Amino acid sequence: MRQKRAKTYRKLMSLYCLHFGFRQPYQVLVDSEMCKEAISSHLDLGQQLGVVLQGTVKPMITQCCIHELYLQGRSQQPAVDLAKTFERRKCNHREAIPGDECLVSVVGDANKHRYVIATQSQPLRSTLRKIPGVPLVHINRSVVILEPPSNATLDKKETEEEQALHVPDAEKAQLPSTDAPNEPPRKKRKGPKGPNPLSVKKKKTKSDVATPSAKKGDKVVKPRVQSTQSDGGVTGAKRKRVDVDTSMDGREGSGMDGDTSHKRKRHRQHKSTARDEPH
Repeated sequence: MRQKRAKTYRKLMSLYCLHFGFRQPYQVLVDSEMCKEAISSHLDLGQQLGVVLQGTVKPMITQCCIHELYLQGRSQQPAVDLAKTFERRKCNHREAIPGDECLVSVVGDANKHRYVIATQSQPLRSTLRKIPGVPLVHINRSVVILEPPSNATLDKKETEEEQALHVPDAEKAQLPSTDAPNEPPRKKRKGPKGPNPLSVKKKKTKSDVATPSAKKGDKVVKPRVQSTQSDGGVTGAKRKRVDVDTSMDGREGSGMDGDTSHKRKRHRQHKSTARDEPH
C-alpha cells in the first residue's frame, strides 16, 4: 500500500475511534460475495483487512452468509473453506435469510456493536451509508479499499463536536452568576517601617575606638617591616624596627649582637617613660 493511502486510512479509523468508540481488534463482518471475490483475486483476505484498517482485525461471518455459499454448490467450495476460518457471528435467525438483510439486522440503527462491514453488494453499501458510524470495505480490481465516511457519519461527528463546545441550559443554571458586582480588593494593612539599613551607621567596635591624640613635639614612630636573608638565600623571620635617639647610636653600634638587642629593649622602655612625663 502506498504511503499516502495508508495515511488517509489511518485518519479515517482514528475518526471512528474518537467519535464512535471503535477499538482494536476491529470486528469485520464479511458477506458471501466478499469471500468469492477474495478467492477469485487470490487475496489473503484476513491480512489485507489488517493492512487497510491499520490495526489488528477479527474477521466474522454470519450463519446466513455461509448458507448462501452452500446453496451455490461445490463450485464455491474454496469460498466456503475461507468462510469457515472466520469467527461465527450468531444472527439469531431460525431460518436462513438473504445475506444483505442479515447484515442490516445485525448492524441495527446505530451500529452499537461497532462492526466494520466488508461487502461487494452495492445495494447493501448504499443502505449502510445511511447509518452513522459504519466503515465500509470492498474490493476493486484486486485492491481492498476503505470507503470515505458517509454524510450521516460526518453529520453525527459535527453534532457531537457542537455539543461538546456548548454548555446545556441546565448546566448553565447551576453555574454561579457573574452579574454581581465584584468587591474591591482589600488593602493590605501596612505596619511601621524600620530604618533604612543603608543609612544607619554601624556600631563601633573596640578596635574602632579612637586612641588619645599624640602631643606636639612627640616623634611619631612608624613601624617598618624588614626582611633579613641568610647566606643560604632563605628569608628569615620578620620583625618591627624601631628608630632610637641618635645619642645612643654609638653605643648601639659598638656592642655585640646579643647586647644590641638588650640595649634596644632598654631604650624602648626609656622612650615610653619620657613620653609619660609632663612638660
